[in-house]
Amino acid sequence: MQLGTRWAVGAAAPDRIPEPVRAAIRTVEAELDDAEQPTAGWGWTLTYLEGKPIVDLDDGTRIRLVDAEVALVTSVELDDADED
Repeated sequence: MQLGTRWAVGAAAPDRIPEPVRAAIRTVEAELDDAEQPTAGWGWTLTYLEGKPIVDLDDGTRIRLVDAEVALVTSVELDDADED
């Protein structure tokens, strides 16, 4: 696994992240805002596994690129359970 970068919730995601993942990030952040969830101090972490981006939010939300046009939003717990 290669560590990419980290940025705050509400800040622009790095341009090198594929658009489907950036769109999913915007959707998650909009849902948090709609739910009035306090996110002060929360951040996203970008890593790469086998060359594919994985973005994790501090609350356990995970976004993975499924293919060139689709990103999947799950929780870290559910994603890790699939690997067992």
